[in-house]
Amino acid sequence: MSAEPNVIRLQGMGVRVHGADLLADIDLVVKPQERIAIIGANGAGKTTLVKTLTAMMRPTSGALQVLGEDLARENRPDRLRALRSRIGQVFQGLHLVGRLSVHENVLIGALGRCESLLTLGRYFPAEERDRAQAALEAVGMGHAAKLRVDRLSGGERQKVAVARALNQDPQLILADEPTANLDPVAAEEVADLLARIATEKQVTLITVAHTLKLLPNLAKRVIGMRAGRIVFDAPIGDIDDNQLQQLYRGAPA
Repeated sequence: MSAEPNVIRLQGMGVRVHGADLLADIDLVVKPQERIAIIGANGAGKTTLVKTLTAMMRPTSGALQVLGEDLARENRPDRLRALRSRIGQVFQGLHLVGRLSVHENVLIGALGRCESLLTLGRYFPAEERDRAQAALEAVGMGHAAKLRVDRLSGGERQKVAVARALNQDPQLILADEPTANLDPVAAEEVADLLARIATEKQVTLITVAHTLKLLPNLAKRVIGMRAGRIVFDAPIGDIDDNQLQQLYRGAPA
């Protein structure tokens, strides 16, 4: 029986913009169902790396494969849309629509499955409405389905963003500093929620982590970045304080 294909494979990947190397010589293999945290100071290249995984930024050198797609070469809009529909994203800035209800925001995660004139007009099939409600129940927000998103707390909004990603039925979840703007209690709740969802749904989770003390909640493997390069990649239990200090030492405030 053959092994499952890698979720992500990067070989010598670089991103160069206006003569500056944002990423350089990135080698990375991510296997199915891994939980990985990416850490580093501001400007280390963490968000740039995540953007390459959805082709929001394109490599200028090396190889990049995500969920079987060659993103160093693939330019067809339909193939890129299909790939992105398989990747759930949770952003620091949320990207929720404040004037819409919680339920409607989660339904947006279904557009990759059932985009049509009806869904664009916010008329979703009953089975999709049920799936959205189930996603809300899974993150503990089923009671808030009818509320406008702009009436929720920061932690509640982030849970809605996780539910929207879950409603895509993704193979991979990318979370870019999802706890950065939350208080410590809400941040821990969201970190635990992401890890639980990834484990229960057998989804690969990659998180750009803002708070180092949440690493044990989020990940089993940690990637440290500095100046656009990976400087260490190890199981969380193998990371020591000296490595963390070296990673952030002399970095811009």
